[in-house]
Amino acid sequence: MFGLMVRFTCKDPESAQAFDRLTETTINKIRDGEPGTLVYAAHCVDGHPLQRIFYELYHDRAAFDAHEEQPHTRHFLSAREELLTSVEVDWLELHAGKGTTA
Repeated sequence: MFGLMVRFTCKDPESAQAFDRLTETTINKIRDGEPGTLVYAAHCVDGHPLQRIFYELYHDRAAFDAHEEQPHTRHFLSAREELLTSVEVDWLELHAGKGTTA
């Protein structure tokens, strides 16, 4: 299993709304066409209206690499740039959990 957590900070409330629309469109395509993507969850952060956190779990590194090559992912990666002030990525190694293979 391969995972990551990403924290996005949007430029302003309008950018946050546009980012959320972009996210919804992208997640619909992930849901329909990426069997190796096990969890792809977008969260708003309580008390921080311009921040979003994505939690992503993939079957393995190959599934993540396949996700990164999808046209909808490439569109998301380029379109998000004008909406954000920062992106922070934490790569995760599963130690233990419920609903996982560990």
